[in-house]
Amino acid sequence: MPLSMSVSTVEFAHAAGQADETEVVTGHLDTGAADFVHLPVRVPAGVREIAVSYTYDKPQVPQGTVGNACDIGVFDQRGHELGSEGFRGWSGGFRTQFAISASEATPGYLPGPVDPGVWHIVLGPYTVAPQGMDYRVEITLRYGEPGPAFTPNYPPQRARGRGRAWYRGDCHLHTVYSDGRRTVPELVAAARAAELDFIVSTEHNTTSSHGVLGDHAGPDLLILTGEEITTRNGHYLALGTDPGEWIDWRYRARDGQYSRHARLIHRAGGLVVPAHPYCPFVACQWKFGYDGADAVEVWNGPWTVDDELSLGEWDAMLVRSVRRGDDWIPAMGNSDAHREPQVVGLPQTVVLADDLERHALLAGIRAGRSWIAESSSVDLGFSAAGGRGVHAGIGGRLRVRPSDPVTVRLDVSGAPAGALVRFMTDEGQLSQTALGASGSGTATWRTTASCSAYVRAEVRRPPADGGASGLPGPMVAMTNPVFLGGR
Repeated sequence: MPLSMSVSTVEFAHAAGQADETEVVTGHLDTGAADFVHLPVRVPAGVREIAVSYTYDKPQVPQGTVGNACDIGVFDQRGHELGSEGFRGWSGGFRTQFAISASEATPGYLPGPVDPGVWHIVLGPYTVAPQGMDYRVEITLRYGEPGPAFTPNYPPQRARGRGRAWYRGDCHLHTVYSDGRRTVPELVAAARAAELDFIVSTEHNTTSSHGVLGDHAGPDLLILTGEEITTRNGHYLALGTDPGEWIDWRYRARDGQYSRHARLIHRAGGLVVPAHPYCPFVACQWKFGYDGADAVEVWNGPWTVDDELSLGEWDAMLVRSVRRGDDWIPAMGNSDAHREPQVVGLPQTVVLADDLERHALLAGIRAGRSWIAESSSVDLGFSAAGGRGVHAGIGGRLRVRPSDPVTVRLDVSGAPAGALVRFMTDEGQLSQTALGASGSGTATWRTTASCSAYVRAEVRRPPADGGASGLPGPMVAMTNPVFLGGR
């Protein structure tokens, strides 16, 4: 296990007839402690439920210095090594206690048998103050007959669609099953209010929500299963993986584990999507590179400077793919909504798919047949046309000779009054048009494949400072590119 350590095994001296038993573990971690500290617990036979609570000190630190933050989770007797099937749950720093039994478990944790053997409570000292971290973990075993086994109800992989059509979805969402505040019913209600066709459950480092999602899916809303893998060197999404498929997060870029776990996501039928690559928070910036990625989340929540940075890097990646003749990586956008007033569907990815079905949607995202909008009020159509009736849509390639004239067209409705349409190429912005007061209209522009390797479209609000900073205004909608000429 990279960057991990263990302490002495906790033993319980269970007496016959005893209803429950508690042991306490205390310790100190210095600055520079391992990423993960394992507390072995020997669980005897006859345990009905295991319950754990923990605390740690939070001393004052100088301004600009990180303080103490510590996550927690647990693995059962089947093992705690990287990728082990013994995973039983993770709540990060969102909860101070949890319990697991055959019938139920605290959100973030997996219900199931409390079998005898050595379990491992895992502490994740996310950041450690200069004074170090004192921790206290209380473990309680409750004895008795186990309750009825929990039966997961996974969501169906198809909903009532419209055949080949554009479907709106939010693929980065959190509930009380990780660090969100919404319940699953509240999330589903918010998705319906946002007029979404599909959502993806992406709780941090756990699949515990998967088994209840089927209770809330319906013919009008497809719910796909997934996970947000929260490493110390950035976060990435596993989108549309098989229900119950868990992906480990306990590694850094230097450990050489990312590519193996990306392959595991692909084997589970999912997509690999680096999330909010320039997020300014500790351990959120993406450090693994983009090999193995199927898309990149360039827009996360309300448009901010870090989204502008992500967009710039993605556009540079498009240029490199053209220069090298490599495959390109599409862009997507998601809300990453955790709680009110964060808006589900701000933004949303609109995908051209053969049906409202898991594999069809993932194929559309992977192919770049998608665009991003701030809400379902915004609609657009984007295409490129050449001579002799040839044309191509978003994510496609217009096969024309280098000197053939090409006309690109963007039809917009539902944008704010005075929004700006920008046509972007491998040279940058080459055309800008203002929409009228209605927020609807059509913009066209002519180019050739020799001048523009690709064209993509953006709809933005005017800059608040009138353009004095040189930065464009917030994004309203944006497309993946149409490539011109070439192979």
